[in-house]
Amino acid sequence: MTAPPPTRSAPAVPAAVKDSSTDGGAASRTWWMRRQRTWAPYIFISPFYLLYGLFMLVPILIGLYLSCTEWAGLGTPRWVGLRNYRDLLGDHSFWTAVGNTTLYVVFTMCVVLPAALLIAQALNARGLRGRDLFRLTYFMPVVISPIVITLVFGLIFDNEFGLLNALGQALFGFGGIDWLGSPDWARVAVVILVLWRWTGYLTIFFLAGLQNVPRELYEAAAIDGAGPVSRFRNVTLPCLRPVTAFVAVTVLVSTAQIFDEPFLLTQGGPGESTLSVAMFIFRAGFQRQQLGYAAAAGVLLFVAVFVLGRLAMRLLGVGRDDR
Repeated sequence: MTAPPPTRSAPAVPAAVKDSSTDGGAASRTWWMRRQRTWAPYIFISPFYLLYGLFMLVPILIGLYLSCTEWAGLGTPRWVGLRNYRDLLGDHSFWTAVGNTTLYVVFTMCVVLPAALLIAQALNARGLRGRDLFRLTYFMPVVISPIVITLVFGLIFDNEFGLLNALGQALFGFGGIDWLGSPDWARVAVVILVLWRWTGYLTIFFLAGLQNVPRELYEAAAIDGAGPVSRFRNVTLPCLRPVTAFVAVTVLVSTAQIFDEPFLLTQGGPGESTLSVAMFIFRAGFQRQQLGYAAAAGVLLFVAVFVLGRLAMRLLGVGRDDR
């Protein structure tokens, strides 16, 4: 009886190598298992921060740098420090633009906002027929092409053949107002265009807020003897406070950067009577090739809009819980 052949055993692995490979893999897996709950949310939201940094923070930092340089768009910017800001503070055109922009902001806050609220209140009345048609009509100016707006309002404000002058002559016996050639009347023409273009847009927000006001509140106020004005003051306005605050802050920030209306209607003229700060930046940067100067004006506009927006949010109670 022959003995079985001896079996060949596998080569022995050094204990140090075996322990290191096993412990390393286990350690790496253990490290990720311990930290994945902490890091996973940041990984998922990282695209937002990357895009925010790329399209917000980086342009702001570049704008701050350019505001301290002298640059025509080609070549290397030349560092001039705070000279652009000092020149802006002594620039008569810049202060004219600031005054005109302030006029537009005050008009929008004091006229366009209340007009939008009153129109929304009328559209929210019970039994109103054609409500959707009215909504479409009031919202239409927002989506109309700027070219069409320029042509239509150019005909309306024309000195010789304009619709307003014709109506004034027919109804009141006077006309011939140089709407786009007189500095004072040109400002009036711009604010009329602002009123026409943005009242319907703001009406949509107020109408949405009014439809969320419980009808029971109006019925209870009517039972207590409150009239329409009292119900509007004591029921509608308090319930619309969040919507009003949102619309007011949005309008304030948007109107402070107004560009389309004066550019389409008057090109900032006659002279600089309708020039806004945004148009001043456009002229300095793209017409006079003073990109550093334009960047400095943009930085000042950004600071002003930010401060005004924060003040308006604090005054209107945006983000504050009063309960």
